[in-house]
Amino acid sequence: MKSLRDLAVAGKRVLLRVDFNVPMDDAGRISDDTRITMVLPTIRQLLAAGARLIVCSHMGRPKGKVVASLSLAPVAAHLQALLGVPVTMAPDCVGAEVSAMAAQLQPGQVLLLENLRFHAEETANDADFSAQLASLAEVYVNDAFAASHRAHASVVGVAERVAETAAGLLLEKEMDYFRKSMAEPVRPLVAVIGGAKVSTKLAALENMLGKVDRMIIGGAMANTFLKSLGVAVGASKVEEDLLDTARRFTEAAAARGMKLYLPVDFIVADRFAADAVVKTVPAQDIPEGWMALDIGPASSLLFGEVIDGAGTIIWNGPMGAFEMDAFARGTMDLCRRVGASPALSIIGGGDSNAALKKSGEEKNVSYMSSGGGAFLELLEGKTLPGVAVLDRE
Repeated sequence: MKSLRDLAVAGKRVLLRVDFNVPMDDAGRISDDTRITMVLPTIRQLLAAGARLIVCSHMGRPKGKVVASLSLAPVAAHLQALLGVPVTMAPDCVGAEVSAMAAQLQPGQVLLLENLRFHAEETANDADFSAQLASLAEVYVNDAFAASHRAHASVVGVAERVAETAAGLLLEKEMDYFRKSMAEPVRPLVAVIGGAKVSTKLAALENMLGKVDRMIIGGAMANTFLKSLGVAVGASKVEEDLLDTARRFTEAAAARGMKLYLPVDFIVADRFAADAVVKTVPAQDIPEGWMALDIGPASSLLFGEVIDGAGTIIWNGPMGAFEMDAFARGTMDLCRRVGASPALSIIGGGDSNAALKKSGEEKNVSYMSSGGGAFLELLEGKTLPGVAVLDRE
């Protein structure tokens, strides 16, 4: 995979795929510009090298239709303010007018294309749509790690049709950190896996067997594992159809020498609400009709000790319903423990990153991945289509 550093782009039209799928508030303003700021080093390097820069991204899921609220126009204005250079907003991402605008670009100028997903052909990886996008540029750079698990036109189709391709600085950094954490970890390697469903993480769990030294399972996922071991979990969320799978995974972990840690106590509530009645109970004493919504203090202590002994930490998924303060302590405690650890720590996933920001510990971890879905697919042992296409001869 060629690096951005290997490119000679002076005077060339460069199509840069980024992920500017940023959250917007009700007034149409960007509420979190992290995904924009993370790609600024790539943009600045290309502009400094004299590229004629064409930037493209998707926003939301308009399903092939023009949706005004999902226009990238606010992003163009914000990017212009961050860069301190004019950013021209295109009326579309393909077509004669866009082609003319791209052709007229001068070195150091920036053109932002309109939302790629206003065309259904983007997600279908349509050959003609890919060719239209590819015709805009002489060089293609992918810096959209968060979209690289999608075999879409702007991620795969364009790269197949442009002679010179490379990874942007963010994509390169993402892949490098993942390599350090999974392929060449400082041991012991500790995986922290949380969130709501075993089903969405099962492939990742199975891929990590034999690779990870210790694994912590929290969040609602833990309920399924505990029930598979005969522990009554009250009205807690459980995937009944995966009880046998969870039990077999526990047995496989033991057979392979991987230490598996489950919560030993919980913060439980009589209902899922901010004003619910809440109490702390041992894992085996969840009252009938009550639900586990966070790990308890003893679990936080146990998990913290596992974190303290880590050489490398990979974390995907919170320990509970941290969005509500009553059920946030377990996740916040873990954030602080990971933040204090000298281990290499990689956090991936929208909820995990949001929790880390809520705790104020985001600057104390080694790396926060920009893509939850792509990060999870790497944990599953999959090759990302957007990366594989850059590796082709």
